[in-house]
Amino acid sequence: MGAVPHQVAPSEQQNTGKGKSGRGLLAAGIVAAMLLSGGLGGWVGASVAGGSGGVGSGGLGAPISVDQPEGQAPDGTFQAVADKVLPSVVSIDVRAQQGRGEGSGVILTQDGLIITNNHVVGMAAAGGQIQVRFDDGTTAPATIVGTDPTTDIAVIKAESSTPRTPIALGTSANLDEGQAVAAVGSPLGLSGTITTGIVSALNRPVRAGGEQSDQSTVIDAIQTDAAVNPGNSGGALVNMNGELVGINSAIASLGSGSSGSIGLGFAIPVDQARRIADQLIKQGYATRAVIGVSVTDSPDGNGALVHSVEPGSPAERAGIKDGAVITKVGDRLIEGGDSLVAAIRSLAPGDTISVTYAAQESEQPSTVDVVLGEAR
Repeated sequence: MGAVPHQVAPSEQQNTGKGKSGRGLLAAGIVAAMLLSGGLGGWVGASVAGGSGGVGSGGLGAPISVDQPEGQAPDGTFQAVADKVLPSVVSIDVRAQQGRGEGSGVILTQDGLIITNNHVVGMAAAGGQIQVRFDDGTTAPATIVGTDPTTDIAVIKAESSTPRTPIALGTSANLDEGQAVAAVGSPLGLSGTITTGIVSALNRPVRAGGEQSDQSTVIDAIQTDAAVNPGNSGGALVNMNGELVGINSAIASLGSGSSGSIGLGFAIPVDQARRIADQLIKQGYATRAVIGVSVTDSPDGNGALVHSVEPGSPAERAGIKDGAVITKVGDRLIEGGDSLVAAIRSLAPGDTISVTYAAQESEQPSTVDVVLGEAR
């Protein structure tokens, strides 16, 4: 795939925001789930071993059953999800001076607004070409409406006169571990692919990116075991009602050139993606919440160590000083620097949160309310 895996920070938090504690570390590389030219091709060969399959063998020569019913999937089945979602997911082909890449996107409006990942289309920002392939097989050129590398969200507009099928928007606020989900996109260039699984974890801080996308960003991810492969980036993670709950963005890799699914995929929660996309559509840029500190992992592996506090920032106004160790944001435990970054990025500017921290000179924790600032 040509990607340079980024190690997940050694202090990750798995927490639904309901007071659950973290459950261990993820020691795999995280790479953007984007398919690059020169890597995995968009065609998969297959071979059949043994057997002639002739008439009378019970193979392909056997009589066709005309009594087989047409598919009429009950609501709440993966078949019904596929029927509902596939028309709303597209394949994206990007060609630019830096190379060529493929990914996926999700239709937001009938007139062709599509949400995807910044790392899928970002290389086309300086004169590249974007082409979208719809579920009906038709193609159309597309242009960039806006990109936000910090959150890895982008919106493009397909030049199509045919009304398209927008996806039904759900919410990521009420997801829970073990909930059934499906990933829809174009893994390995195979458009219209649906894979199934569950929500494996929530609020997973994931540092993803690489040289191929010229970015590295921390996302507050939904973790899923639905198979996510190169080419799935920008595609849909949906619930059993066929509603969008996340944008598939990254996969875990064991390194050594391995970039296929190992049952650990990561999606940007739709509540965050929707807010960013709405800003990109309305104003061409996005803002994000900031607390105004630079942090690293605490030496004891429990919290985010504040190295510096920006003058006039929300943190300074709340009394947080250099050397403080932030251990909680609301009910969410903070185990390291990336965990704090992910927690803040999951919120919106102007939100009021409670922050629990221990000052350097005291082990007694304090809790203060912080009104988050805004940055571009």
